[in-house]
Amino acid sequence: MQHTRRKHTTLAASAALAVAGVSVLGACSSDDGSGSSDGASGDAAGGTYTWWDPYPQHDGSSDWEARVQACGEDAGVTIERTAYDTTALTNQALLSAQEGTSPDVILIDNPAVSTLADTGMLTTVEEFGLDTSAIDQNLLDAGVVDGSAYGIPIGANTLSLYYNADVLSDAGVDPASITDWDSLTAALEQVTGAGHKGITFAGIGTEEGSFQFLPWFWGAGADLTDLSSPEAVEALELWTTWLDEGYAPNTVINNSQNTVWEEFLTGDFAFAENGTWQVNSAAEAEFETGIVQLPGKDGGVAPAPTGGEFIVAPVQEDTARYDVTNQIVECMTTPEGFVETANTFAYYIPPTSEGQEALLEENPDLEPWVEAVQNAKGRTSDGLGTDYPLISEALWTAVQNALSGAATPAEALETAQSEAESATS
Repeated sequence: MQHTRRKHTTLAASAALAVAGVSVLGACSSDDGSGSSDGASGDAAGGTYTWWDPYPQHDGSSDWEARVQACGEDAGVTIERTAYDTTALTNQALLSAQEGTSPDVILIDNPAVSTLADTGMLTTVEEFGLDTSAIDQNLLDAGVVDGSAYGIPIGANTLSLYYNADVLSDAGVDPASITDWDSLTAALEQVTGAGHKGITFAGIGTEEGSFQFLPWFWGAGADLTDLSSPEAVEALELWTTWLDEGYAPNTVINNSQNTVWEEFLTGDFAFAENGTWQVNSAAEAEFETGIVQLPGKDGGVAPAPTGGEFIVAPVQEDTARYDVTNQIVECMTTPEGFVETANTFAYYIPPTSEGQEALLEENPDLEPWVEAVQNAKGRTSDGLGTDYPLISEALWTAVQNALSGAATPAEALETAQSEAESATS
């Protein structure tokens, strides 16, 4: 458990969603705001190298822009950075591959790595001569397709359970007692019995809904290849029971992760499922906050899905460019580079043990998040690759149907499994 009041010294965006398909309005170029740039340009031994990322909220005056440009300067080149929202970036990357105008470097949301790799537009890290031996395997797995890694995570974020220490204290709940589903449900009963609201989460019918449901799904021992297993049904019954008992509000069916956080900041709720990107906001809340790990059904830390971007190198017709691109990628993926990125964004945990240790020396309050990331799991792991989005859509639809009462959890998941099998066959 970790109580936090002080503001972290790191610099964070006001909100960060690490979920595929969640868009930030607008796509802009960081240097002139004019939109997308042309593909790779410049001489191999200098000139300009192109870089695309999903951070339009970080403009040309931002710390992130300076971070990117510093890596170009170290390699002796200028970086032309263009930012798109998450969905537009994936689409633009696929289009550029068709047109032969791929940029030199792309930062892409981790579930999209397999989509790009499936087209043949990415080099593997082995082909590129990059060493991934220090990367935590559970984080690297999100970028592995058919046994080959196609990128390196620049960091990771994930979900945990924020709590309002004042509400728990008033209800006589010790956060250290929350170790499994039974103890969490007992805490919710105690909190609501004391006149407070229990827990809020995002059950919206988008990737965010799947993202937030997966810790409970995996925490029950369920597998994405079998959406209708008894374990999966138990997980969905947990959520529907919380609604039926009044421990969670009916609004969760439409809640995005941002909405969840707005509800939590009212001070009415004991718990909110949300991510690493809210650490600074939690520290600035008008009440004392803390973190408990999302519990597995029978105890332990439930695997939560990993968010965050991978740095990937698209195939170039001019292979002489790869040497400089390699230097740019390495600048981002040294132990020091991982920590610098974490300190730029505040919501990224380095993907190596060395980087995590260095980050904790600077920000010991992030220890619960390091633990959560160490237990996290990539959504496309288990060899799902490009099947994951199809399975996820069937899953979030089942969650919607169960939360709305249109079907029982078992019925909803049985339909979901049938839809997933049809979509992926």
